[in-house]
Amino acid sequence: MTDFKNASELLELCDRNQQTISRVMRQRECELGETGMEEIQSRMAQVLHIMKESASAPLKSPVKSMGGLIGGQAEKLDRLYGEGKSICGAALSTGIACAMAVLEVNASMGIIVAAPTAGSAGVVPGVLLSLQKHRRISDEKLIDGLFNAGAIGYLAMRNATVAGAVGGCQAEVGVAAAMAASAAVELMDGTPRQSLDAASTVLMNMLGLVCDPVGGLVEYPCQNRNASGVANALVAADIALSGIRQWIPFDEMLSAMYQVGRRIPYELRETALGGCAATAFGCGFCGKK
Repeated sequence: MTDFKNASELLELCDRNQQTISRVMRQRECELGETGMEEIQSRMAQVLHIMKESASAPLKSPVKSMGGLIGGQAEKLDRLYGEGKSICGAALSTGIACAMAVLEVNASMGIIVAAPTAGSAGVVPGVLLSLQKHRRISDEKLIDGLFNAGAIGYLAMRNATVAGAVGGCQAEVGVAAAMAASAAVELMDGTPRQSLDAASTVLMNMLGLVCDPVGGLVEYPCQNRNASGVANALVAADIALSGIRQWIPFDEMLSAMYQVGRRIPYELRETALGGCAATAFGCGFCGKK
C-alpha cells in the first residue's frame, strides 16, 4: 500500500522506489480511491483546466467583486508587464497577475479550485501557469506538479490546518505557497528532498501571518497576499534548487506553523476584528455596508 502520514514517510517512499513526489501521490490516490490511473489523471486535468480559466479570464474581462473591494487589479498588473515596465521579471510578473486574477473570479462567485482554500486559490495556479508559459512546460508535466502540490496540501491538512480561522493566513496562503514551491521544484527537475526543503522554507518565511479580511470578505488583503505567496514560493524554490539546505525539516516546520497559529489571538484569525480589518479604512468600509 502506497501511503504516508508525514513528509518523512513520503521522502522514504520516494527514495526507496526512486520516484518523484507526484508519482507517489498519484499512486496513493489510485489505491485509496480504488480508481484507475487514467481516471485519476483525467480528474487532475479538469483541475488544471479550471485553474487556467480562472487565472486568465479577468486579464481579458475584469469583473468587480461582490464586496466591491477588488476587480481589475490583475489586468493592470498584466498590462504593466506587457508594457515592459514591470520590475519583477517574467516569471514573477505573470505569476502574481494570474494569482490575483483567480481571487477576482472567486470574489465574483466564479468557479475556482480551492488549493487548498478559496482565499488562497491563486498561488498554485499563479506559480505553475507562469512556469508553463516561460519554461514551456507541457500540460502533462504540469499535472505532475499538481499531484506534488496535492501531497503537500494533504500533509498540511492531516498534521496541521489550512483554515485561517484556526491558524491564520499562514495556514492558507502559507500552505498554498508551500504547495506551489514544492511543485515548482519538481517541475524544474529538483529532487523530492529539495521540494520538501522549499515547502519548509516557505512556511518559515510566512510564519505568523495573520488572517484579517476587511469586512469579513475574502477579497482584501487576500488578493495581495496571494501575489506575495507566489513570490515566496518562487524564492523558496530557487533557494532549494541552488542546493541550499533547509535545516528544519518540513514536518517540524509544519508543526511550528500549527503551534504558532493556535497562539494567534482570535481577533487575527478570520474574525475581521483586528489587523487590516480594524484600520480606519476597514472600519469605515464596514460602516458603509
